[in-house]
Amino acid sequence: MESDPIYLLRLLQLASPALPVGGFSYSEGLEAAVAHQLVHDEASAQAWLLDQLHLVQARSELPIVALAIPAWQNHDTQRLKQLNDWVMQTRETFEMRLQTEQMGRSLLIWLRNQAGADAERMTTCDKLPPTWPMVFALALSTHGVPLRSGLMTAAFGWSENMVQAAIKSVPLGQLSGQRLLAALSADIPQAVDHAMHLPFEQCQAFSPRLAILSARHETQYSRLFRS
Repeated sequence: MESDPIYLLRLLQLASPALPVGGFSYSEGLEAAVAHQLVHDEASAQAWLLDQLHLVQARSELPIVALAIPAWQNHDTQRLKQLNDWVMQTRETFEMRLQTEQMGRSLLIWLRNQAGADAERMTTCDKLPPTWPMVFALALSTHGVPLRSGLMTAAFGWSENMVQAAIKSVPLGQLSGQRLLAALSADIPQAVDHAMHLPFEQCQAFSPRLAILSARHETQYSRLFRS
């Protein structure tokens, strides 16, 4: 299946910044890090994003996607609710919760317009209510994407959005952005492999500096991004 060009195109579509979910409007704390001079050039942006990949994405977002895929496949509504509740409980600021809810709802709307959309799963997702990791897992499940490929897709899509945020907020040039994306891409397989084998009991969203910056960003005087 992985050699099927349609399969590859589906993955590219899910990872694309053109996916109509509004990911471009969030910096996930990066804009606040720039405002507080924690990120100020290419090197500091790379260090920040690599830390976020390994300390946030690989320990919370990606493992939840991995755990949600079999739950969607098995129609395990109790497990889905448990995972979704965890996502909501670990969003430490208003803007973090806003992002996961808004992007989740937007992706669900997109999914409803795809061929082969499962009405029962869509209804279940509506009742959670939908959050980004849970709906992304539903999208991967709907398209029958193997777990590792699906997580690589999620991680690369996140990386592209964050690199674009860095280009706009630091600011950086396009070549710097490409070097950042290459550095993140080199580390994505390690982050994905960690996420794939992380039990739910070991998932964590402990990134206090990010939470503090997110809270400060909510009242930041000048902003390009919603987070």
